[in-house]
Amino acid sequence: MQSGRTAVMCAFPFPLLERTKVLPMSTPKENFGILGVGAYLPRLRLDRATVAANHKWMAPGLKGLAKGTRTMANWDEDALTMAVEAGRAALTQARPGDIAALTVASTTLPFDDRLNASVVCSALALSHQINAMDASGGMRAGSSALLRALQAGQSAVVIGTERRIPTPASTTELSYGDGAAAVVVGSGEPVAVLRGAASAAEDFIDHFREAGHDGDYGWEERWVREEGYGKIIPPVVKRALEAAGVKAEEIDHFVMPAPLQKVNQVVAKKLGIRPEAVADALFEVCGDTGVAHPLLMLAKTLAVAGPGQTILLVQFGGGCDALVLQTTAKQIAGGDPAWLGGGRTETNYLKYLSFTGQIDLEWGMRAEMDNKTALSAAWRSEAMVQGFVAGRCSKCGTVHYPSSRICVNPACGATDTQQPHRLTDEPAKIRSYTCDWLSYKQCPPFMFGHVEFETQARVLMEFTDCDPGELAVGNPLAMTFRIKEVDPLRGFRRYCWKAKALRQNGGA
Repeated sequence: MQSGRTAVMCAFPFPLLERTKVLPMSTPKENFGILGVGAYLPRLRLDRATVAANHKWMAPGLKGLAKGTRTMANWDEDALTMAVEAGRAALTQARPGDIAALTVASTTLPFDDRLNASVVCSALALSHQINAMDASGGMRAGSSALLRALQAGQSAVVIGTERRIPTPASTTELSYGDGAAAVVVGSGEPVAVLRGAASAAEDFIDHFREAGHDGDYGWEERWVREEGYGKIIPPVVKRALEAAGVKAEEIDHFVMPAPLQKVNQVVAKKLGIRPEAVADALFEVCGDTGVAHPLLMLAKTLAVAGPGQTILLVQFGGGCDALVLQTTAKQIAGGDPAWLGGGRTETNYLKYLSFTGQIDLEWGMRAEMDNKTALSAAWRSEAMVQGFVAGRCSKCGTVHYPSSRICVNPACGATDTQQPHRLTDEPAKIRSYTCDWLSYKQCPPFMFGHVEFETQARVLMEFTDCDPGELAVGNPLAMTFRIKEVDPLRGFRRYCWKAKALRQNGGA
């Protein structure tokens, strides 16, 4: 006698949907596309040989990856501060007056339940009426956000930014890097336009990171290379090329971030793309910057590409994005961008671990402070603190920070004449400075002093990204958006503007 189990067979009355979708492309608008790009890499560069040497006792195999340096965020940098710096660089090239959207893409945004993009919006002095959003969920967050912006047909800023914290002694500790890149999209005189695109959504897991944890878990490289890159990317690219009406051999720049060595060349050969078209993955410059990397490589490519050239931008992760772009007669001047050079090599591995919060140091009683932030006060002073907006007297022109109802000029004293005046891009110099070794600072000493701006406004500010020996009265400064304080008890961090020394070699 048979058991009570019943076998049920189901037949679907509809065909399965295709995994790869060709995005319909209307006739490209020659005056709509990428207007400007910008990138930011931290000044500090972690020496890979130093990291490998510290793990030699238990992971000697890391020596094979211990070449060169990779970018390392300072203690007061995170995904948001780097996003602001990249956004500033991009908006310097092109700033449409009607920016309608801002997307900040990252897998390492500092807040889960706070609109991170609103912080960037405030720091970049964008209109608060724009559509701002965070994008996350995988390595395609940046490329997908760029594709949506190009298809939407409205002015937008797309920023990819990442500060991942790999597990000590993992290969990713050597291969990952910190950085951000931004793209401004809109109407005007674009440097590149979208010709075709295709995407695929696949739950192919080459690596993953559980929510609330640091460190990625990766799978076997050969399987990822052959089953992932080798089988998922080619059909998506072929459909993108078909949509653009371009042949593989006509690609001038093949831009594809890939943490696996030489996988770019293997995929290019499989697609029929010329070997010389494969773009440098920038591993020796900064490492793999995650979500930011496709935009970072695109920024580098657009800086060296000639007019009328075809760029194939591919991003793998949870499927694939493929964008076919064509450069226009308008080019980004200057060749290799300045952000590729400069930097200071960091050989103190314990310092790196301290900056990433992976080691607790005894700072003594000086660090015993309650950094609770009054959210109401933060809201009222948002423009002043995050936007670095001072007041300029419309009667006499005096600029002072913070703004007040009464002009501080004794010869004026006018009331309610203050107009917003942003100090972020105004030339400045050191008027006085102090190096305090007694106060708590995660990277001592605490360096601060009076900064004098071109408009003669004077502000007491903190200095960052410099050594005491680089401070001198009269030295030129640039403003940079950074973390002011972190409240570990409540998981909150405050941001502000700091000053950093300008260097002659154009380094970070």
